[in-house]
Amino acid sequence: MTTIGIIGAGEVGSQIARAAIANGYNIVIANSRDPQTLKELIEELGPSARAATPKEAATAGHFVVIAVPLKVINNMPVEELAGKIVLDTNNYMIWRDGHIPVIDSGQKTVHELRQEQLPTSKVVKVFTHIQAPRITSWGRSLDSPDRLALAVSSNFPEAAELASKLYDQFGFDAVDHSPLSESWRNAPGQPAWKQERQTRSELATNLARAKPIVLT
Repeated sequence: MTTIGIIGAGEVGSQIARAAIANGYNIVIANSRDPQTLKELIEELGPSARAATPKEAATAGHFVVIAVPLKVINNMPVEELAGKIVLDTNNYMIWRDGHIPVIDSGQKTVHELRQEQLPTSKVVKVFTHIQAPRITSWGRSLDSPDRLALAVSSNFPEAAELASKLYDQFGFDAVDHSPLSESWRNAPGQPAWKQERQTRSELATNLARAKPIVLT
């Protein structure tokens, strides 16, 4: 059975864990504190989940979700994530993260920086324009007329393919707007980020409508 490592046990990481377990995955989840602090969450998730350190979660996962903000000084387990597909759920939020000049100037996206910090991993941007509780409540079957779409972006086709498969299992269509240099198109403030409920065609249109936001 496939195991997903999750680094970050906040709203997004926890909701992805719930959706993954509902679809038959095992979960190894970590936060920035001691694994014992996740006791209540693990009890809720059940026998398919266990708590660990970030390094242990990275090692255990066949692929790994990072559900924490990017730090300018890298705090991710680079060696343990080597060779793996890494699903990055991060948004660049200045009020939380402070200013990062290369992002503000439009030189790089936050996910390109994550890829640089994990040079031996295959980073893919996922779940960045949907509120966490809706990951487990808005999914619909493939033939549903109100099935919604989510964006995916990566420099690696196999990473985008895996993320799209996970979306499908969770009940969402995927719109691929790779590579990571284009991942700004569904960043905060863009049309695709502002409008959560989007079909595949609506999301594709909103991604095309995006305009670069340069702060410096």
